[in-house]
Amino acid sequence: MAQAPLAVSLGDPAGVGPELICEAWVRREEERLPPFFVCGGAGLLRQAAASRQISVPVEPVASAVEARTAFARALPVLGEPDGMYRPGQPDAEGARLAYGSLQSAAALTLGGDAGGIVTGPISKALLAEVGFAFPGQTEFVADACGIEAGDAVMMLAGPSLKTVPLTVHVALAEVPRLLTTEVIVRRGRIVAQALRNDFGMAAPRLAVCALNPHAGESGRMGREEIDIIAPAIVALRTEGIDATGPHPADTLFAPRKRATYDVAIAMYHDQALVPLKALDFDHGVNVTLGLPIVRTSPDHGTAFDIAGKGIADPGAMIAAIRMAGEIAAQRAGA
Repeated sequence: MAQAPLAVSLGDPAGVGPELICEAWVRREEERLPPFFVCGGAGLLRQAAASRQISVPVEPVASAVEARTAFARALPVLGEPDGMYRPGQPDAEGARLAYGSLQSAAALTLGGDAGGIVTGPISKALLAEVGFAFPGQTEFVADACGIEAGDAVMMLAGPSLKTVPLTVHVALAEVPRLLTTEVIVRRGRIVAQALRNDFGMAAPRLAVCALNPHAGESGRMGREEIDIIAPAIVALRTEGIDATGPHPADTLFAPRKRATYDVAIAMYHDQALVPLKALDFDHGVNVTLGLPIVRTSPDHGTAFDIAGKGIADPGAMIAAIRMAGEIAAQRAGA
């Protein structure tokens, strides 16, 4: 049986999402992308393609099944909501369209009509103004799946590196308080299981970062490594998970060290995202682990400043669509 097509949400229509979705469709054959459709925004997508000076026939469809058939000849769009294309000029109208597109994509994926969801980049502040009550799209999708936010784990994946931040959008001063042995163990389990189930790694290797410089230097620069992180690593290893550390973060991302693990578990946002973006900025994918559905997103923001100028790199959007298709196929045993 053919795999269901992926549902792609528009993201903020004033950002780079719409034009990069169009560019991904244009490159679908050379990039060997799985079939996908967009939730809403048919007219907007036509304008976005024109701004990029690429030829993209946009075809409204009535179902995901029809979208799969149409994909070879046109970019399928499911749903009537649409809006004006005003790149670089975000507003409440565009935020409502982005929110509706996200809701539709999630519902179609949860209902089995779509094989996974790829979320376009949003403006969290603007979405909050139109009733979006979540810190980000990861938490929204987790809630839609009935999963606790803490069990939806963000992994950033690129050709050179995979990283997981244990704390995400919080002040750096809050990180030590939020880190516990239980949190590290719980999320380490989710990461290991996802690498097995979604990425086909029979025995994934987890490298756990230290929080403090030089891994705390035996307590002289902090005791989190001794009191919190090391016990979590022992617990994971007791469960048969290949976890090592705590590793000083300033050496863990060197080329020779990267060859020794499959994913780096970082203690906070920038510890995970700085190396990933330094190495794989144009091909980084945000994939949510621990969900019953497949969800990926390009690992970049709305880029309002360059939207509509034809210079945004489509690599991360293409990588997000490809990875969603690969995970869906892995889960299906294809």
